[in-house]
Amino acid sequence: MGSVYSRDISRIMCIHGYGSEFPCKGFIQSDDDLSPGHHSSLVRLSTDGVHESIESNWNQAEFERTIDGRADSCRFMGEGARVNVAVADRILLHLLNHISQVDLHTVTSEITRRGISIACAVHPPNVSRSMRDLVATGVVAQGMRLVRGENRRQKIWYLTSLGVEMAAAVKDRLSETPVLVRSRNGDLLEIPASEASDRLRADLDLLSVLMHAQHEGALSYGDIRFGPIRNKTTEPGSIRMMAGAHSTYHTEPPKTRDIHGRDEEKKSLDVWFSGTEGICTVTGVAGCGKTTLVSDWFRTRNSGIEDMLVMYYPCQPWDTAIGLTTSIFHRLGLGHKNEIDDSYDLISILPPPGNPLDHDLLRRRLTATLIDEDGSIGSKSKLFLILDDVHNLDKDGVRLLGVLMQVIEASHSRMIVISRSSPDFYDRRDVMTRGRVAEIALGGLSRNELEMWVESMGLSDKISAEALHERTGGHPLAIELLEMYGEMNHRDWIRFLDSEIVDVLPDEDRSILLTLARAERPMPWKELSESVGYVGQPPKSLISRGLMIELEDGMWLHEALRSRLQMHTEKQD
Repeated sequence: MGSVYSRDISRIMCIHGYGSEFPCKGFIQSDDDLSPGHHSSLVRLSTDGVHESIESNWNQAEFERTIDGRADSCRFMGEGARVNVAVADRILLHLLNHISQVDLHTVTSEITRRGISIACAVHPPNVSRSMRDLVATGVVAQGMRLVRGENRRQKIWYLTSLGVEMAAAVKDRLSETPVLVRSRNGDLLEIPASEASDRLRADLDLLSVLMHAQHEGALSYGDIRFGPIRNKTTEPGSIRMMAGAHSTYHTEPPKTRDIHGRDEEKKSLDVWFSGTEGICTVTGVAGCGKTTLVSDWFRTRNSGIEDMLVMYYPCQPWDTAIGLTTSIFHRLGLGHKNEIDDSYDLISILPPPGNPLDHDLLRRRLTATLIDEDGSIGSKSKLFLILDDVHNLDKDGVRLLGVLMQVIEASHSRMIVISRSSPDFYDRRDVMTRGRVAEIALGGLSRNELEMWVESMGLSDKISAEALHERTGGHPLAIELLEMYGEMNHRDWIRFLDSEIVDVLPDEDRSILLTLARAERPMPWKELSESVGYVGQPPKSLISRGLMIELEDGMWLHEALRSRLQMHTEKQD
């Protein structure tokens, strides 16, 4: 049975005198558009000539949330569900937004190939191909017009009367597409796309909402790309400049648990901050206290930081390079009334969703802004970026870190990068010979540090620091659980090791560690690799995370894993 959209198409075809065999190939762009589970308004011609739509099978759960002071019934998207708008539908919505240009002598670039490509996130050659199909169906017409800012006539496209009706039908149906929105309270809500603009208090058309949802996952209240926030509580026409991006960054690291030990590491941070390296990386396995170290050092640092724009940004798995860039711009004061004169037009660097970030342009303009020769930023013109959990960033995010590294150096700013593994936006020469990056690899606490901690817990008569170190490797989280429960091998510690370390290891890496867990002494790499059938040098992932340690006598195991991995080996034996 055909969908509502299919029936709308058939009705519109009949009104305009088109036969039932409407050539709808223009609505099928690629195999990606036909992927199962995608919410799409593509149409196809079935074997019996019936138009059908491709719709996703949403797995939804009802829940109640509060947003903007109102209780709403919202739905979370099921696992694997995502917004995916067909190329033809993007084009129809875009041209519908610019229907007023049909009779103009001089038009804007939005209805040229380049403008359509940017707005719809479609490769320019694919725009031309799609337009040929849409023109052939009578949905779109083609013409030549003068374009503002250009000295020659260019090819443009616009909707026919049939296209207007079809675009309106597409708009009506896509308005009900569920999208994710982060409220000003940080709640993640799922609402119809038609409501997103009002909830975000932003002037966003339906296409913009859908494109942001498709390429970024969620739309955040206060995103500076959405313009000033509309204030519904004041008189019509008044606006409040955005306070946004608050859900993605903070102006200082979070308050954490009390730190135990780490005196040498804090001295290393002092040395770095007083030196010439612009970048410092803090690495270590999950739960070893990386964020706690940086937070404690930050709070106790007496000088130098107060004159800088501090930005703490916890990188999430869904974060993008554009999202991080947007937050940096917001922290500089862009979007706030009278806070910064955007002399270098940073805002224009942020591309429409689905389009790439121009990293070179970002580097040049952000550097010029931070150098601040005109004094537009004010007294605090240096950034102090603290980027946490950068292992969550994708390749484009890592590339952005390389750009930020250059910006930080040129503007004499500072950046701390916190990660479970060694980041790869720089190489060893930047550490060893060029003096660009300082590294702090965070291992377990020393026996002396553990002894002091055990004494503060009043457990020194029940357990020795030496035994505790052998069992946990000095892992702070294990000691915290001991302090809480009085047990070294508490189930929460085991669960943590499994979920954060053991279960996420590749099979080859796990095999290496299990072999070491059986060993009673360090094993030379040649012996170890041959025993597990591994070809090549020691895995960098294990070395950089401190899970496998390279000693003079050979490779050895992070002690925090030893007891848990031995449980695995006992089961296998």
